[in-house]
Amino acid sequence: MRPWLGAAKVIIGAFNAFTNGLTSSMPSSGDRKVALSGDRKVALSTDKNVDMLIGGQAVIEGVMMRSLTGYSVAVRQPDGGVSIRKDKLTSITQKYPFLKFPVLRGSVVLIQSLILGVRALNYSASVASAGEEGEQEMSNWAIAATLLMSIVLGVGLFILAPLGLTNLLRAYVWPAMGNFAYNAVDGVLRAVFFFVYIASISMMEDIRRVFQYHGAEHKTVYTFEANQDLTVENARGKSTLHPRCGTSFLMFVMAISILVFSLIPSSAHFAIKFGARVVLIPLIAGLAYEVIRFSARHLDSAACRMLITPGLWLQRITTKEPDDKQLEIAIIALKEALLYDAVEPEQAAVA
Repeated sequence: MRPWLGAAKVIIGAFNAFTNGLTSSMPSSGDRKVALSGDRKVALSTDKNVDMLIGGQAVIEGVMMRSLTGYSVAVRQPDGGVSIRKDKLTSITQKYPFLKFPVLRGSVVLIQSLILGVRALNYSASVASAGEEGEQEMSNWAIAATLLMSIVLGVGLFILAPLGLTNLLRAYVWPAMGNFAYNAVDGVLRAVFFFVYIASISMMEDIRRVFQYHGAEHKTVYTFEANQDLTVENARGKSTLHPRCGTSFLMFVMAISILVFSLIPSSAHFAIKFGARVVLIPLIAGLAYEVIRFSARHLDSAACRMLITPGLWLQRITTKEPDDKQLEIAIIALKEALLYDAVEPEQAAVA
């Protein structure tokens, strides 16, 4: 795998992993019945005070889906078969309830999502490359090196470069730039760098297929939310743009970062401003998490719909129309994940 392509895949994978816990259905009011295998329907035990989180992440030639208590990764094998890895999920917040506090819980969820997502990405890469000439499963060291290169690239491209350009603009073009204006310019440049990068790599065939699986994940979640049987026919007509996608989370991060970074004097030393932008990422992510959860619960509000609109615009780049075989993979992943929350209908909790 060429290093630059590997870095691009890991950045996209890390981006999906960082936000995969955010695509969710609204809280259920009572039991849900979803066809999981053939015509057999089982109930999903839900409580009216619990979100049935259906997180999705596109991986290499596959999709990872997570339910309340389990996850599943379904990957298309080179010979056309499907490889599945699944397991139960245990949230650290169950052991440490204080981590459920607003803002803090956002950082915890996102860190757990990143760990799970990178593991899913590694698994998908090993399955998708099996049997291909010149492609071997990446060792842990190779994965760590690629991830490190991606982190360095991400910090340099999306934090260091915009901040440096903002300093140059203030020094040579706009000497009277105030504190808020300084951070606004920095934020806009950061967004431009990201959008240009995403648009550029979306032209790569491998990345485009990841975006197609992203679209398949959204269509499958829509089908679940509509309480329809999980079939390719039902999913095919759904939209690839999902209002609760983690892509919208990223837009909130960019907006909130402008406000948070404004608390740091623009006259501070460059090293301090740069360090703060790295250190404050968990706080900004936690705040963005709360905003996206709030907006997901109030989609009937014009203001909330306006908040998620930029995220839907960005999804026109990060999601592509999938084919039926890709939809099949997403559906398999969700069915397998939902089995961890399935009970017999007569045993299902009544909200």
